[in-house]
Amino acid sequence: MATSDDAFERSTIRAISWRLLPLILLGYLASYMDRVNIGFAAPTMNAQLGFTASIYGFGGGLFFISYALLEIPSNLALARVGARRWLARIMITWGLVAMSMALVRTPWQFYLGRFLLGAAEAGFFPGVIYYLGLWFPQAWRGRAISRFYIAAPLASVVMGAVAGSLLGLDGRLGLHGWQWLLIAEGAPAVILAFVFLRFLPDRPADAAWLGPEQRAWLEAKVAAGNAAIAAPDHSQLRALLRPAVIALVLVNFLYLGPYYAFTLSAPTVLKEATDLSASQVGYLIAAGGITGALGMAFTGWSSDRRSERYLHLAIPLVLAAACFAAIAFVPAPGVVMAAYLAMMACYFGISAAFWLAPGEIVHPRAVAVTVAAINGLGQVGSFVFPWLWGVAKDRTGGFHLGLSLLPLSFLAAASIVLGLRHAQRRAG
Repeated sequence: MATSDDAFERSTIRAISWRLLPLILLGYLASYMDRVNIGFAAPTMNAQLGFTASIYGFGGGLFFISYALLEIPSNLALARVGARRWLARIMITWGLVAMSMALVRTPWQFYLGRFLLGAAEAGFFPGVIYYLGLWFPQAWRGRAISRFYIAAPLASVVMGAVAGSLLGLDGRLGLHGWQWLLIAEGAPAVILAFVFLRFLPDRPADAAWLGPEQRAWLEAKVAAGNAAIAAPDHSQLRALLRPAVIALVLVNFLYLGPYYAFTLSAPTVLKEATDLSASQVGYLIAAGGITGALGMAFTGWSSDRRSERYLHLAIPLVLAAACFAAIAFVPAPGVVMAAYLAMMACYFGISAAFWLAPGEIVHPRAVAVTVAAINGLGQVGSFVFPWLWGVAKDRTGGFHLGLSLLPLSFLAAASIVLGLRHAQRRAG
């Protein structure tokens, strides 16, 4: 039977969830959409501009180099300036750069645009992870992260649903369809930035919509949970040298880079493997966004319920490897479609579990920098793998070589996670 304290806790968490998470979800949806929408633009953009797969893969991956370089500085600035203003600044900058990508004409302009887009977006995701840590107690954090991070698979739903219509505007006002797509999908970030400035409070103490007792309880609960994790490092940067943090960097490198190598070319890969039309591929990718959202929601819920993070990360890593193997080695259209839908559920389940680990390894004072470092250094793989993917495509004339290597990377990441789990259990 629920006590009055339980009811008070649930009502407080419900209040902050409904006030904060939908807005943050929309912001991250816009972020993820602007990061990968060139996958839909690529077939016509590359053909019209004369870009090879190597040029496209190198430029697509350049986003993650500047993103990685500026992650830590951006989050140090966020902690100083405040989440509301800094996240809004990030959104305005990346929205404008994303729209300007419609102006590229040469490979070097494409490279510059992707590099600047990564620099503009740097810090948004780890900044949100840090921000949620100020609002949600440890027992609720997994659900909070999965409910905002669900925007990533939902972005696939939105892109898959609208890409065909936007590409169909080809010739309107003298613009190509891929230009309409980039402009229309970059604008929401700029608009949402002003909504953030108006409605996103920095800390519970600033939330006028919470009662005084709720604000006091929330800050005490979060502080108590944080105190139980570890003593703060004298230097935030010292936390980055911990073996567990280095292990998470490697895991992020090994699963994130291969995923982006695939997803930046997913519309083309799926079209070739299934003989679906461009609009049908869009619907398949939208369906993958739905299975991804379900996988993410389930993993966040189950991980909190069982108070376990590492198996919830290792198991979907292994399953994702199996899905990529099926796409690579079983060319039947039905198998490829089913494997793609299952892979999306696994991948976003991985993401839901992965970002719960840093908050249980380092003290909250170091979380912003630690998450930024894990995300930023791991994102280097998101440059390396798409670039090599494009080179392999140009050298072999197809995607099979790249696809066949993806399972190995995911299995390597799973082995590191299991080793980290063993080390953490021994230390505990």
